[in-house]
Amino acid sequence: MSDPRLTPANPRVAHDTLRGHVQADRFTPGMLRRVTSPVADILRTPDGARDRQALFGEHVLMLEEVDGHGFVQAERDGYVGYVKTAHLGTALRASHWVSAAASHLYPQPDFKTCETAPLSFGSRLNITADHGRFSETADGQFVPSTHLTPVGTHLPDPTKTAALFLGTPYLWGGNSRAGIDCSGLVQAALMAAGYDCPGDSDMQEKIGRKIPEGAPLNRGDLLFWKGHVAMVFDHDRLIHANAHHMAVALEPIEAAIARIAEQGDGAVTAQRRFLP
Repeated sequence: MSDPRLTPANPRVAHDTLRGHVQADRFTPGMLRRVTSPVADILRTPDGARDRQALFGEHVLMLEEVDGHGFVQAERDGYVGYVKTAHLGTALRASHWVSAAASHLYPQPDFKTCETAPLSFGSRLNITADHGRFSETADGQFVPSTHLTPVGTHLPDPTKTAALFLGTPYLWGGNSRAGIDCSGLVQAALMAAGYDCPGDSDMQEKIGRKIPEGAPLNRGDLLFWKGHVAMVFDHDRLIHANAHHMAVALEPIEAAIARIAEQGDGAVTAQRRFLP
């Protein structure tokens, strides 16, 4: 059976590509929309539980609107769910993305003015003018130029990227600097390096290649438990967003393995090497 988290279909509507594969009242190519709020929750059902989040400037394909929510598929990773339509606007291709841990939008190119919105690492912007210290967006707002990287340019070290999130509060289903979970951290780090990465840890456990048991771990390797993932930071520490620290934290590898087992969440289920 297809994973509903990645299948743009419900009993009412499905994407055109699913004709003959699923049952739905109607099929549609959908409408591309852009996230216009700093962060938008991707919900399991309208007003239901949060599964993941989409960031400012990211695109989603909206298949229908129901009860003030769009049934969407995220362009970033194919994740399916419901997003409040108040958080969606006209599609606009980004030219740059926020590569600092966090930033702000300003109404003028002046850091002494009151910001209009926070921006997380990974937010996407269409930049229309360079004003030196500030860049102007297509919406007529301004963002510090030093916080931006052109689309298509990557940060090569995922562990260094993950470290940008140190101290970020743990948030189930979170994908932003305001709050992030274990798989959101791994996804942010790997996608910033130019790698495709799914959104949930059970999906991530299938990427890369298996590390033989007993083989030494490398920086950037991924360790998995049931419902959890962590990234090897150096020879004896890992970095992960976790509910024990309620934050993104560094933790000794052996201590983390022992602690997770002692709290009843079992042993490591997989070790994967994603990086060359």
